Amino acid sequence: MSKFVINAQGTTHRTTERRACAHGTTNHRPTAAVPPAPRWARLAAKAAALSTVPSGVWRIAFGFGAPLGFTGATAAAFAEHQPGWGTVYCVALSALAEALSFLTLGLVRPWGQVMPRWIPWLGGRRVPPLAAIVPALLGSAVLTVLGMEGLFGRWADNLATPDAPHGFAALVMTAAYLPLVAWGPLLGAVTVDYARRTLRWRR
Repeated sequence: MSKFVINAQGTTHRTTERRACAHGTTNHRPTAAVPPAPRWARLAAKAAALSTVPSGVWRIAFGFGAPLGFTGATAAAFAEHQPGWGTVYCVALSALAEALSFLTLGLVRPWGQVMPRWIPWLGGRRVPPLAAIVPALLGSAVLTVLGMEGLFGRWADNLATPDAPHGFAALVMTAAYLPLVAWGPLLGAVTVDYARRTLRWRR
């Protein structure tokens, strides 16, 4: 009877190993669960993902030729290509910005730790923490510098030009782009939390 139990346990163990190999989840040590992101990090990630939406909407409207306050030679130059290739540029830039900001959610979601199954060749594999941490921290630093530079000088200088939007149009444009200032700091905070949780798991 004992031999039968031992053989059954061995068969079960080998079956489990084969299944783990098939799914790419084998490891030489027991897998410890990464703790979930705290509520503040989840909210910060959502805010970062949404920070690009207002400017994206404004930019797309601008790309399709909506009158958003530009005048003079600047307005005439834009009108030559909008609608046109300028529209494609504005839509593509907005989509790229939103896609990059959306990746912030991966730092607080399971797909930021394990590749989604639908990704060819990589689906189901664990994401190396540094592969997410290093680009996110670099992006956060660049975005923060650009945001501070715009907030404390460049934006006001651009709006001071004669052909730039003024009055209500300037307020709308500023309101659309102001959330971008928060993108870098939010991304940085969420990345630090992601590093704290995932690097601790590695140890």
